[in-house]
Amino acid sequence: QVQLVESGGGSVQAGGSLRLSCAASGTAGYTFKYSNFCMGWFRQAPGKERERVATIDSNDDTAYADSVKGRFTISRDNAKNILYLQMNSLKPEDTAMYYCAARPLGSWYEQGGCFRPSHVYNSWGQGTQVTVSS
Repeated sequence: QVQLVESGGGSVQAGGSLRLSCAASGTAGYTFKYSNFCMGWFRQAPGKERERVATIDSNDDTAYADSVKGRFTISRDNAKNILYLQMNSLKPEDTAMYYCAARPLGSWYEQGGCFRPSHVYNSWGQGTQVTVSS
């Protein structure tokens, strides 16, 4: 099993920036190789479905939701097993709980890459709250 722990959320004014981090580790007895995972950031606002924000694969290929393109940047540090989301020019509509997700590469990846709906991912963090005020 993969354990994911997010951090870095907070409250900012519109136009501000935040950087989220997600530390990944394997549970005892699980052979964990972080670089072999699709990693993603998802978010969920009250009363709304969880939506994908950005994903990154083992080749550092990235994909973004249209709503965050040009403002958010996803990256990963395979040496430290950490996933990042740099969020700039934040808007009130970015307010949500942000979740880190992971899934090991496999045949599913060959069929459509990492930028997939939340139900495709099978490991999740507890979330970190981002609140943007106008």
